[in-house]
Amino acid sequence: MSGDERHPSRGYLLAAAGAALFSLNGIWARYLLDDGVDAARLSQLRSAGAWLILLAVLASARRDLLRVDVRMLPGLALLGVVGLAGVHATFFLAIDRLEIGPALTIQYLAPLLLLVWLRTVHGRRIAPSLWGAVALSLLGCFLVVEAYDARDLDAVGLVAAFASMITFAIYMVGSERAGHRLEPVTTLFWVFGFATVFWALAIPWWSFPWEGLGSARNLLFAAALIVAGTLVPFMCIVASLRHIPAPRAAVVATLEPALAAVFAWIVLGEELAAVQVAGGAVVLTAVAWVQSRRPDLEAEGAPPSRSGARFSPR
Repeated sequence: MSGDERHPSRGYLLAAAGAALFSLNGIWARYLLDDGVDAARLSQLRSAGAWLILLAVLASARRDLLRVDVRMLPGLALLGVVGLAGVHATFFLAIDRLEIGPALTIQYLAPLLLLVWLRTVHGRRIAPSLWGAVALSLLGCFLVVEAYDARDLDAVGLVAAFASMITFAIYMVGSERAGHRLEPVTTLFWVFGFATVFWALAIPWWSFPWEGLGSARNLLFAAALIVAGTLVPFMCIVASLRHIPAPRAAVVATLEPALAAVFAWIVLGEELAAVQVAGGAVVLTAVAWVQSRRPDLEAEGAPPSRSGARFSPR
């Protein structure tokens, strides 16, 4: 496929695959969390593990994919620290101070934020169907995570949740821009690298709770978290942004909480309320709706090509 060719159906499929794999993270992470590897350390482990795998593969097979224009490094650093490490750090703080329902619902306001930003800052024309799909996906996510049952909202938690919304939007837009100039593996190599450096400075490796990885079972879960829960889904998301605009990919990403609830019901036997099932159906309707409408790449902000104009203010 040439750099200018786009296949929206492929983009939606990749975004959905990424959301499905992300939704399994909670199941694998639960065992590690219970054995003393906290959420921040899991983020550190995911970034470092994914980066080392990419380094080993690319250094041995495709060294040319390690090279980038030095002028792109500040943008990749921003994407790695703010868009990757930042979204994890702020979301973990949010769920520590709030219930997971409102934290997730606020984070998944990101598609709406992207549309408002494109409309107000860039004057882009946004199709009414896309506004409708975003609204539906937010409603479905709200029901799936039972955010309506929230109690005693904490101010710090709310600030962290809204910060996770902003960093998630930054990640989607930054990945879209980088993905149209670099191969997905190149983008992720540098993004994971900068995130790994950030985490190493924030929480040094010498205090890592290695005892939490002391069993064969936990090592297997850690490997699944790094490969199937981090590296592969991030590659799917970045690759999807070569075919569909970031707001549409963000709508598809709202499948994650719905699928997480389903997997927890199947694997862990957690109860799934009727309202959660209804919410999942609403999210699926939103995804089907946005997929059925051909994206207006110019209006919605997708870069025209790797050789064309950047995704940036006019």
